[in-house]
Amino acid sequence: MPQASIKPGKLLQAAALLLLFPPLVCQGLESDRNEPIHIEADRAMLNEKEEISTYEGNVQLRQGSLILQGDSMTVYLADKQVDRIMLTGNPASMQQRRDGSDTDQNAEADSIDYNAAEASVILLGNARIRQNDKEEFSSERIVISLKDNTVNAGGTDSEDRVRITLQPLSKTPDTEEQGAQ
Repeated sequence: MPQASIKPGKLLQAAALLLLFPPLVCQGLESDRNEPIHIEADRAMLNEKEEISTYEGNVQLRQGSLILQGDSMTVYLADKQVDRIMLTGNPASMQQRRDGSDTDQNAEADSIDYNAAEASVILLGNARIRQNDKEEFSSERIVISLKDNTVNAGGTDSEDRVRITLQPLSKTPDTEEQGAQ
């Protein structure tokens, strides 16, 4: 495969465009959006004319507390704005710290598809969202709407069951006293 000649300024410009996409699964730390983006991969192919960049082999994107990892990532631009990000892996994963939280939220699936126009994230194939390593939401397909903060899960096959694990609220001295009254 012929290697593309890329001017350093164009590479930085393409990487800077990634700053424009919002956190994927949850409201991440507000400060994440102001952090630089770091991308590592074994190979990168940037096509400025087609507005597509592809990263392959042990891909990692970091921006503040946001970490995306997978085998390959394709970024589609429209008018120099991020339009769609496709991340695949075995599994593809996303981790991010939410504002006001001291723990990370983790998501993984065979593929993670972020669509800016629809403000949605689709986790497809062995999809799972975990928080605190105790609470888990899983299905073959999970669709997250960033517009209205909703989650739609499951598929058309009865085998594609939605599974949710929630931990009971821990009792505090205040709740124990209220329950005794």
